Amino acid sequence: MHHQERKPNRLIHETSPYLLQHAYNPVDWYPWGDEALERARTEDKPILLSIGYSACHWCHVMERESFENPEIAALMNQHFVNIKVDREERPDLDEIYQTAAQLLTGQGGWPLTVFLTPDQRPFFAGTYFPPEDRYGRPGFARVLKTLSEAYQQERARIDRIAAELVRAIQQVDRRDVDRRAPIRPETGEALLAKAVEWLARAFDREYGGFGDAPKFPNAPLLELFIRHAARTGQREYLEMACTALAAMARGGIYDHLGGGFHRYATDRRWLIPHFEKMLYDNALLPCVYLQAWQLTGDPLFERVVRETLAYVEREMSHPEGGFYSSQDADAEGEEGKFFVWRRDEVLELLGRELGALFCDAYGVTPRGNFEKGASVLHAAVPPEACAQRHGLSPEEAEARLAEARARLFEARERRVKPGRDEKAIAAWNALMISAFARAGRALGERAFIERARRAAAFVEARLIRGGRLVRSFKEKPSPVPGFLEDYACWAQALIDLYEATLERAYLEKAAGVVDAVLELFWDDQAPGFFLTPRGHEELVHRPKDWRDQSIPSGTGVAVQALLRLDAAFDRRGYRARAEQVLETYARQMDQNPWGTASLLLAYDGLVRGATEVVLVAGESPGELEPFQRVIGRRYLPHGVVHAIGEAEAREEGAPLLWRGKGRQDGKPTAYVCRGEACSAPVTDPAALDGLLAACVAHAAGPGER
Repeated sequence: MHHQERKPNRLIHETSPYLLQHAYNPVDWYPWGDEALERARTEDKPILLSIGYSACHWCHVMERESFENPEIAALMNQHFVNIKVDREERPDLDEIYQTAAQLLTGQGGWPLTVFLTPDQRPFFAGTYFPPEDRYGRPGFARVLKTLSEAYQQERARIDRIAAELVRAIQQVDRRDVDRRAPIRPETGEALLAKAVEWLARAFDREYGGFGDAPKFPNAPLLELFIRHAARTGQREYLEMACTALAAMARGGIYDHLGGGFHRYATDRRWLIPHFEKMLYDNALLPCVYLQAWQLTGDPLFERVVRETLAYVEREMSHPEGGFYSSQDADAEGEEGKFFVWRRDEVLELLGRELGALFCDAYGVTPRGNFEKGASVLHAAVPPEACAQRHGLSPEEAEARLAEARARLFEARERRVKPGRDEKAIAAWNALMISAFARAGRALGERAFIERARRAAAFVEARLIRGGRLVRSFKEKPSPVPGFLEDYACWAQALIDLYEATLERAYLEKAAGVVDAVLELFWDDQAPGFFLTPRGHEELVHRPKDWRDQSIPSGTGVAVQALLRLDAAFDRRGYRARAEQVLETYARQMDQNPWGTASLLLAYDGLVRGATEVVLVAGESPGELEPFQRVIGRRYLPHGVVHAIGEAEAREEGAPLLWRGKGRQDGKPTAYVCRGEACSAPVTDPAALDGLLAACVAHAAGPGER
């Protein structure tokens, strides 16, 4: 694109990389805001709202075909006020207008193309439109002409559609909490068992994962299986989760040279990915691999965690400690070009012998499995079989393959890299902080915990203004206030940092964030949380955020945080609030476990109770370290860990859990509590390990304190 002869539109003043990608379109784009909305009202023109994000492949296609096309741009400019939105900056607008698209067409997705009246009410929606009629889709030019004529000549009909649609959008959330519904949901253990049984029916037992194709990693569903297996002893759920995790780690969805996961697989076997890499997948997946590693000790799972975090550290880190959002699928205009290999290229770089071993191990064939004879790397042959075929011992084969991977990685680094979206989103940064903190604690890696600390300091410096979270930062903090998911994930990150460092300041901050959630997002009418904070700009609807989408729902994460904090702040009524929300969504959990895994994980915490560990320390730094190592290695579903001083256990207002707990023989001491009962104090880390092992084995059972 030669910008010299083209003049920029208003998007040139934005910081979002996605909006900047459209700054030289001949379309007269506006960012969402007063100027555009005012112009639509004054000139009585419909709004053309286009929503996408920078790593979205079809968004780039529609831009090339339609928004770069002078004839189509002229139609857009003549008949509409055109607004471009980055869904990562404005999940509120995306949620409202995706719902409109779902109601109108039965499907949503990106790029999202919605036509609105000047007062923001939608009357027509679709996703990708080709420039001319094809793929059974109407061409964009024709859509523009038809809608513009309809708006001018059939205003009453358009107003009727818009009014009905807004009513329907508002009903979607009301229906969610309608207690009069005929179906009585299950409760307690029965609800949890029903949910995992229903999900197990959709599980692909041959290749792992859910459904057929495309296949998404779906971290919360796998976490639910792992949790259920640990709580009930039904090992088949752990086996299903491990099948999926191993299949993803061996498939093309995982980057075998650089670490990290692509967004999803286009096929049932996890072989050919859609190549963009999103920060959230690379935060959520290591946490699930860690849990599977804690229960199985499988070295593959540990390796995936380490390589994925190394990828994030290397490719997705802001110099001040935050994390970038995503990397594109395309490089030099071709999808996957950066990641794929041709056989002759591999042989030339590695030489005949090593090259043949590598091609065999990673499925690089003369014909290829991707476009133009290229291959997506995947673990094609089990390591033992591969070693045998090449007359090597397994250790020798692995050492040579490690050398081959390193050399090809170096060669790949010289290629043109995919584009990177360098804005830091609060919720996604928080998820990544949780991943580093949890991995640091489980694997005993100080460097991971320090990385989580640095990122938390970045959030405090760059994403908090006047005590409130903002949505994102790029060059400067965004004027968009933080949403429910930003606050909920940040609270969770602070709790995870507390458990990794045992520094009380993180726990106190987490409680402050949860208090802000209750103040800014709570709905008194139907116990639950809005997506947008109080005082947010007036939109056609104030949606709720309870369905898991590409990340767990803000509501699910917030309720988990309330339950994790309840023991330390037992006078603040956190547990009662959590119970109210879970009661509100009982029917959703019963009827739609697919979209409510994070709520089900919270419900599991409520029904089956927490495993609470209290560590009583003296003054010397590091004395709890041996206990921390033992706790980190164990999978503790809904575990709560507190470090306290002896004096705190004697204070008047001390939480119930802390009371009366002291040191034995002047040594650091641990107590393990479930429900009403606490263990005898132990001063030996091995004894603590035994108590924790017993907890996981008997983690089925109601927890009441």
